Amino acid sequence: MTENSTLDDFSVLTRYSRPLLTAAGVITIITMIIGILGNLLTVIALIRNSKMRTVAAAFIASLCISDLLICIIVLPFGAHQFFVGTWTHGSFLCTIIPMMRYGSVGVSLLSIATISINRYILIAWPNVYPKVYTKLKVALYIGIIWICSYGLQIPTIFEIWGKFGFDEKLGTCSIVKDKYGNSSKTALFIIGFVLPAIIIIVSYSKIYWVVRKSHKRLNKHGSGLNTKRSDMRITKMFLVIFVCFTVCYLPLTIAKVFDPDLKSPPLLVVAYILLYFAACLNPVIYVTMNKQYRQAYFDTLKCRVGTSFDSNSPVQQNSRSIMSVVFLKNVVSPNPKV
Repeated sequence: MTENSTLDDFSVLTRYSRPLLTAAGVITIITMIIGILGNLLTVIALIRNSKMRTVAAAFIASLCISDLLICIIVLPFGAHQFFVGTWTHGSFLCTIIPMMRYGSVGVSLLSIATISINRYILIAWPNVYPKVYTKLKVALYIGIIWICSYGLQIPTIFEIWGKFGFDEKLGTCSIVKDKYGNSSKTALFIIGFVLPAIIIIVSYSKIYWVVRKSHKRLNKHGSGLNTKRSDMRITKMFLVIFVCFTVCYLPLTIAKVFDPDLKSPPLLVVAYILLYFAACLNPVIYVTMNKQYRQAYFDTLKCRVGTSFDSNSPVQQNSRSIMSVVFLKNVVSPNPKV
């Protein structure tokens, strides 16, 4: 029996209705096109426009590059598998593609978590910020993210802790148990999803708390600031990040870790679509919600180079609200590090 015939026999996708798989394939292609254009435009805009070369922008660029790899390398195979109902590209690519998927998703999730830490330190510890985020250290942080994301897969690549291959239950290429019955899925789920989720929740919760405390101090001094608007802005940002993070990544981890027998097969298709959708969603959340980034988009499309700025400024802000919070915190609090 040939390899492809074996895949056909065991692929759960062949049991789904053709309209469902066709729709999933079309959605994946649309997501791929939007993701490639959005992430590529973001990277080019960050390179061309000197005003946007901030610390947060470096992490966002890393995030966009990882999403771009997913769109270029992973999504075409995902769309093809939806259209034909099984994997038809051989065992070698059945190892490479899931490795790229796990690695790039890991970079994306860890980058999002790192951005949340960056925002917290900027708001709560502005005096420490320039020491923590020098150019060399930022490059080191980004390097660690990529090394960890792909380095954690080395035991799986060499079949020391699970292995990459065709999962007969899922009907797709993924991490399967090795000859000793071990799999690294649970560990990768904890490191790649649970840990970043905790970091994001804690960081943005602390940001919200610091902002509230800063405005309360100012109100006591008779400043008369409208705290509700600022508080709601921070809350909205936190909710958007957390909800999108959860909605896009949690279903697939549930399907693979907590439903190994695939008792809910349709969840697999929806989970993969959401995972793929995240690759084009990040530019919308982390880039286009900011006026400066939108202007950088327009300048890039019009082939205009952004104006320069004082690159020696130790703390470079991405929004007026964050600038005001840092300023107010330093003015009101006798010890900015508190």
